Amino acid sequence: MKFIVSSNYLLKQLQVLGGVINNSNTLPILDNFLFDLKKAKLTVSASDLETTMSTVLEVDSDNEGTIAVPARLLLDTLKTFPEQPLTFVVADNNTVEISSNHGKYALAYADGAEFPKAVELSDPSSTTLMGDILASAINKTIFAAGNDDLRPVMSGVFFQFSPENLTFVATDAHKLVKYQRADVKASEVAEFIMPKKPLNLLKGILAGSETDVTIEYNESNAKFVFEDTELICRLIDGKYPNYEAVIPKENPNKLTISRNQLLSSVRRVSIFSNKTTHQIRLKIAGAELNISAEDIDYSNKAEERLTCSYQGDDMQIGFNSRFLVEMLGNLNSDEVSLEMSLPNRAGILTPTDGLDEGENVTMLVMPVMLNN
Repeated sequence: MKFIVSSNYLLKQLQVLGGVINNSNTLPILDNFLFDLKKAKLTVSASDLETTMSTVLEVDSDNEGTIAVPARLLLDTLKTFPEQPLTFVVADNNTVEISSNHGKYALAYADGAEFPKAVELSDPSSTTLMGDILASAINKTIFAAGNDDLRPVMSGVFFQFSPENLTFVATDAHKLVKYQRADVKASEVAEFIMPKKPLNLLKGILAGSETDVTIEYNESNAKFVFEDTELICRLIDGKYPNYEAVIPKENPNKLTISRNQLLSSVRRVSIFSNKTTHQIRLKIAGAELNISAEDIDYSNKAEERLTCSYQGDDMQIGFNSRFLVEMLGNLNSDEVSLEMSLPNRAGILTPTDGLDEGENVTMLVMPVMLNN
């Protein structure tokens, strides 16, 4: 088995696939890339049993064969090469020899047959959308997903497809983000929960991409296919909580303010907040928003006044500043509106501009009790 490939081209593809491989694997074979050569097409795969990703590379060869090559060793070697053709030759003594312009390097390989086979999806439904849309849906929601192992359904992003729109939801019970696209539709209703790891991989690859991504899914797995790459992952099992029930419908108090101004003010004031609660207080009266924080243990306090546009009753409400900073940082509008009903009910944060046609973002942040 022998093939010739450009060093930079190979490195670029392998770095993407390398994101799948865990630092400590239960099966030693998972520390490898699977190379499957069929004439001029080399399919490289990486897996952690939950997620398998493979991509097809164009190489110069007329051989066939499969081997598993140590991923870390190969990546570390490729990073040091300037752009040049590399020749891979599988030798008899169970090593694969790489020849560059200046030298030869031999790596021990494992039998490709030991590598776990990717799952075949039986009877899947499918939806196609643009890579960039999927990347921004992941970007806007993934930060709100939880990290609690006891509630695995909340540690992923909920995909809800229907003939009207596509909805993506993430929550950790303190904050919730619902991202909706009315400009993309599915042929039938479907719901599934995607784990974070494959989403982070997809987000990195698809940002700014105009490529179409086909998502196939059934009860237990989802598959994302684009260009020469496919990613298959196991879905999170379980029923997603009824998120619509926690979004307050009647919110008479509405505050509109510059996003950057609010973000930098909350960031500054929160430095003076209690280090365990991160509590900040929003006091709104007329066209004035007063943001304050106090850490009684250390006698630290801060207060800022901002002008805003506000319709509603004067009110005081407390928030965890970290959640507010995360949400404001994940929006890219110039202005945001915060709708509230009562100091003990969730606030709804939405961008007032900067959205694409058919794009809709709703962020929900739970208040914290204020001690007067």
